[in-house]
Amino acid sequence: MSILKRLSAFNRSHNNGNDNKNHDEKLAAAALMVEVAAQDGVISRSERERILFLLEHKLDLSKEEALEIFVEALATQNDSNQILGFTKKIKDHFDEMGRERILTFLWEVVFADGSEDDYESNLMRRIAGLLYISDKKSGHIRKNIQENL
Repeated sequence: MSILKRLSAFNRSHNNGNDNKNHDEKLAAAALMVEVAAQDGVISRSERERILFLLEHKLDLSKEEALEIFVEALATQNDSNQILGFTKKIKDHFDEMGRERILTFLWEVVFADGSEDDYESNLMRRIAGLLYISDKKSGHIRKNIQENL
């Protein structure tokens, strides 16, 4: 376990239950964003900036909290088994509208660098399925994000 993960676990263990649950949910969303951004082999500056923007402005984190969760998400990104855990946290916590909102954030990250890679598309299909969002709905969200670029 990396020192960052140990420090993070230590900090979370000293928060109350709601803070810990809230942190885990935001980490799950951030980790999925990082995973999507890394699918084409590199997390570009525009993808990194989009993730930090979404964490701050859509998930209501301060700049410092957003950066901390982003770094933590980067540390967990290499463990592909985490995707199942993160999608489960999101699925269990958010209603259908909330899960669709998270998927919207993920599509924003996909298009942050101006293009959609085949690996990103494949991962998005997997994540949508794990979040119980239909291909049709995911495609509609994708199209809306693409049109608003």
